Amino acid sequence: MSRFKRGGQIDSRAGFRAEVNVSPIPNGLLKAARKSGQLNLSGRGLTEVPLSVWRLNLDTPEEANQNLSFGAADRWWEQTDLTKLILSSNKLNALSENVKLLSALVVLDVHDNQLTTLPKEIGELEQLQRLVLSHNKLKELPVELWRLTNLRSLHLQQNQLEHLPQEIGQLINLDEIDLSNNQLADVPDGLGNLTKLVKLNLSCNKLKSLSPAISNMKNLRMLDCTQNQLESVPPVLAQMESLELLYLRHNKLRLLPELPQCKTLKELHVGNNQIAGIEAEYLKHLSALSVLELRDNKLKALPDEVTLLEGLERLDLANNDLTSLPCTLGNLPKLKSVSLEGNSLRTIRRDLLTKGTGELLKYLRSRIKDKPGDSATEQPKTAMTLPSQAKVDVHSIKTLKTLNYSDKQETLIPDDVFDAAAGGPVASVNFSKNQLTAVPPRLVELKDTLSDVNLGFNKLTSIPLEFCMLKHLSYIDLRNNFLTELPSELEGLAKLRSIILSFNRFKTFPDVLYKIPALETILISNNQVNAIDPVRLKMLDKLSTLDLQNNDLMQVPPELGNCTSLRALMLDGNPFRNPRAAIVAKGTDALLEYLRSRIPT
Repeated sequence: MSRFKRGGQIDSRAGFRAEVNVSPIPNGLLKAARKSGQLNLSGRGLTEVPLSVWRLNLDTPEEANQNLSFGAADRWWEQTDLTKLILSSNKLNALSENVKLLSALVVLDVHDNQLTTLPKEIGELEQLQRLVLSHNKLKELPVELWRLTNLRSLHLQQNQLEHLPQEIGQLINLDEIDLSNNQLADVPDGLGNLTKLVKLNLSCNKLKSLSPAISNMKNLRMLDCTQNQLESVPPVLAQMESLELLYLRHNKLRLLPELPQCKTLKELHVGNNQIAGIEAEYLKHLSALSVLELRDNKLKALPDEVTLLEGLERLDLANNDLTSLPCTLGNLPKLKSVSLEGNSLRTIRRDLLTKGTGELLKYLRSRIKDKPGDSATEQPKTAMTLPSQAKVDVHSIKTLKTLNYSDKQETLIPDDVFDAAAGGPVASVNFSKNQLTAVPPRLVELKDTLSDVNLGFNKLTSIPLEFCMLKHLSYIDLRNNFLTELPSELEGLAKLRSIILSFNRFKTFPDVLYKIPALETILISNNQVNAIDPVRLKMLDKLSTLDLQNNDLMQVPPELGNCTSLRALMLDGNPFRNPRAAIVAKGTDALLEYLRSRIPT
């Protein structure tokens, strides 16, 4: 017998029935849209746009059939034409041709959907000024799109576009266009017709060159060509007189672009390229530059003409091959930040670099009048000079706090070398390029002041426990030795920021390195390391540079992508198959993002 009887009894399961077809768009929302001219349908899980939306300004509203007495707020016949429609973050595969019915649209936002095509009728939205089509699956665009000559903002990033037609130049009123994260191998000359353009984003494509016509964009202020395959930029780029921000990171540039007419350029980003030198004359035109980013290149020297950049506030030279800096850098009046990690600077004490930009610039200024070789500072050799002092630069010990006994091919460091250093505090020791088979025992005598030690290019097979008494060490260079392990007591070096272990014989990643939280740079390339622990590595939240090139890594753990502090991760020359070389070549940011996407959920 049925549990439910006819009559007034309530059906307790009525809420579970799907008998009534309910519109996904509440009538109240449509009613409000008629008054405001704006309709936001973002994130509603729509697989298609209801016809009632397209016909919003054509059909008689439902309330007209229900209400016979209208107040001022209910006069549906006084409705406003829809000018703004947001359909973002849904599941739309296509837009209906009925989009043409909303002829008054000024803004149409369909980003973050599944669109593979656009209807040709979109070209009939003559009033459209802002069109957002980013984060879809568009491979091509209808020719009718280029008729929208009132467009001011066009967002096409994160699609699958491989080509753009010359007709794009018809959008003469555009002031910004974002074409990033597509598959573009070139850009048409027609792009140069967009003379009102202020922002142009071409990052993360496959561009090998830029059209010279781009120089016609006299109003362009921001040009982003990050992460392409550019080997050079056209000289006419220098004619872009309004350019303020230029991003050329992650390309294949070998030279700094010459920009003689870019008098307003404020930021130049050319990191992650192959720039080995800078032409001094290229710098004299960049007097307005406030940011110069040259990190992750192959710079061996910085010209003295860098002092012409009188407006420079931030200079990023991290991860290059610099061994020295021009002292005149200290004279730049506005310089607030200099990044130098990942360089093998030999003329500047490592502890000085840890004290910040202000102290570094102060030191460089002091060296302008105190260069080695000046008659006022040169150490005279007299009859009273000890033989050991003739081998050791006593002047460096006294003024630079540096004990340098490198490139002598000695098997032992003579006692009189340490005796010569007894007169003053020593912050930096360089015993590289000798034949040492053991760390000099007397190094411990410098434990109260020593912050920088270079024992590279020797024949060391182990690090003694006494070495761990050097509590103030912030920089250790042990490259090109025969080391296979590090003592666990190294954990006590709480100030250690940088360690170089390249070209040794490590088969495992030294466990103690996971326990030194201050580490910022670990260079352990050209060993036999076969695995890393990404979970423990993530605990090193200050680690910005990790070089694991030319090891025996068979796999790269996806969790390594969570090490978001990394700004330079080098993995070339390992036998792993995944990630592919093409992913690794895209640079650290892209590599970490890829690894994160592979983390099992």
